[in-house]
Amino acid sequence: MVYETRKRWSKSVVLYTVFMLVPLLWLAVLSLQPNSVSVRTANVFPSPVSLENYRYIFAHENWVQGYANAVIYVAINLVLTLAVSLPAAFAFSRYRFAGRDQAFFFAFVLRLIPPAIMIVPLVQMFSAVDLVDTHLAVALTHCLFTVPISIWILEGFMSSIPIEVDEIAAVDGYARSSFFLRILLPQIRTGIGVAAFFSFMFSWVELTIANALTTVDAKPIGVVMRLVAEPHGGVHIGISAAASILMLIPGILLVWLLRRHLARGFSMGRVG
Repeated sequence: MVYETRKRWSKSVVLYTVFMLVPLLWLAVLSLQPNSVSVRTANVFPSPVSLENYRYIFAHENWVQGYANAVIYVAINLVLTLAVSLPAAFAFSRYRFAGRDQAFFFAFVLRLIPPAIMIVPLVQMFSAVDLVDTHLAVALTHCLFTVPISIWILEGFMSSIPIEVDEIAAVDGYARSSFFLRILLPQIRTGIGVAAFFSFMFSWVELTIANALTTVDAKPIGVVMRLVAEPHGGVHIGISAAASILMLIPGILLVWLLRRHLARGFSMGRVG
């Protein structure tokens, strides 16, 4: 019975994996063959293999700049999110103060707000301080959604470390800041990796706010795809597919670099 159950589960996992990978493989095929072939035939493998779609992207400043813009504001968002959420999570984890539970719950509720309903007030606010069409404006706005979930995740990891560790560190002469930097952070690096992963995922794929807050200089590649995906008078399947593949690369690299932390993190703390 156990063997049969495991066999059925194994088949389900294989089918699900194939179902998820087929669109990605098809995307890769479309990006590696001429567009004239893609519109006429449905090849399982690219034939002939061509890099003309990628050459087109890297030869045009709009595409390259769009890709660079996305990388820049996502990196800023990650730094700001961790800089804010780490001390905030530490406060929620180690201190008891009036309204603590309500504040912690409210911080998580902020993550449930649909980004689209924030566009009008955000555009007005950033226009007033002349920050529209800047990487900082997009990064700060994304922080409204990435900081709450990061606090929620990191607080769970910090709370799993006994308070006695703090007391022992104090006896050994560690100041609160030294304890935080030298002892606590290394012990929750798995949680930091998970928080960074969720922050990256939101900021990298979010386009509604990024489109509203940018006009020329800071537009991400996802918006550029919509604007210039018709270089030859019609939808260019090959170029769009190549751009999509390029958008997948940072996420794949991040998952690869954080794979050990993610595997542990999804079974620990608030993620479990």
